[in-house]
Formats: sequence, C-alpha cells, structure tokens
Amino acid sequence: QVHVAESGGGSVQPGGSLRLDCSASGSFSSINVMAWYRQAPGKQRDLVALISRTDTTNYADSVKGRFTISRGDTRNAMYLQMNDLRPDDTGVYYCLVATPTPPYENWGQGTQVTVSS
Repeated sequence: QVHVAESGGGSVQPGGSLRLDCSASGSFSSINVMAWYRQAPGKQRDLVALISRTDTTNYADSVKGRFTISRGDTRNAMYLQMNDLRPDDTGVYYCLVATPTPPYENWGQGTQVTVSS
C-alpha cells in the first residue's frame, strides 16, 4: 500500500502563484515516475507535468514556461511550482506515484486550484 498526499491548492487571482507538494509513504522500494494531473470541471483527467526517476521532465504545452516540476528534498517527494496562473488552470490537481510493484499507479486524493478574479 502506497499512500499519496497532496497539498498546496487554493484560490488565487490570475497571474498569481501556487506551489503544490506531493509525498508518498508506505511499502515501496522505488518510484518510476511522479506526475501531476488535473481535472477541470466536466473534463477528464489530463497530464500536467511529470518527472521520472532519472529526472527527465515533461510538460503539457499549456503550462510550459509557467510550471516547474521538481523532486523534493527526499526521493519520495516532489512539488509543482505554478507561476502566472490563468483561469484555465482551474481544476483538481492529483499526484500520481508510479511504482514497479502493484498497483503500479498510486493516486492522491487531489487538491483544488481555483484561478479567478
């Protein structure tokens, strides 16, 4: 069992910044990928950013240049720095921790990000 916890969501005005944090705990030996997904109201969950165990990163086109995904101080933690937030960044952000052991994909409960005037 891998427990995934997110924090850092909130409400901001356009142009503001937030930092989302994710940590994993429980029984696992390694992490292949950590990623952030978001689900806008009425939409499916889509990838925002990911970082692999080799620190390779990937971003959705809509957030390039504004968001940065990084490993935390420990290898089972990471964060997403979000700058210049826009209304279409609004949604529930979920942390994914992918491990080589079942269930392979471990999800957090999500944290709400709202960007509005």
